[in-house]
Amino acid sequence: TTGTRMYRSGDLARWLPDGTLEHLGRADDQVKIRGYRIELGEIETALTTHPHIHETLVTTHQDHDGHRRLLAYLVTDTPLTPAQLRTHLTTTLPDHMIPSRYIPLDHLPLTPSGKVDRRALPQPDTQTEPTNTTEHTPPRTPTEHLLATTWATVLGTEEIGIHDNFFDLGGDSIL
Repeated sequence: TTGTRMYRSGDLARWLPDGTLEHLGRADDQVKIRGYRIELGEIETALTTHPHIHETLVTTHQDHDGHRRLLAYLVTDTPLTPAQLRTHLTTTLPDHMIPSRYIPLDHLPLTPSGKVDRRALPQPDTQTEPTNTTEHTPPRTPTEHLLATTWATVLGTEEIGIHDNFFDLGGDSIL
């Protein structure tokens, strides 16, 4: 309407013939996960401050449960465990910005023009499921078995140990 104030939100939209707006996406790399707006570049910057990480790309992936999760692709000079990466990131980022999966690569795939080819990135598989950050100790009591089975079902994984952290494995309060 003429004379009203409009704000730049970063969202892309278009007017439809019936007068409604159709949301087309974002004009930036901001995503919404578990109700939080997250700038993927902030996570990439935090990751590249690690002395063994040379390149990184953070994106989202929809899990078996339909929830979007953060996924980090890393080019490193030495293998790093998810626990090491999580410890590094928790010094500068809140929990909701910590990727639930990390995929090591020899190099980021590039298009002929030199940009990262996102379509050529490997999709997460069973090898890149959320990784336990502690030594695996299987459930011993009926209560531990019940909890481990429930967590395994919710998280879409098979092995849950008694020392595993639900949130480190990709769980959240919505689950």
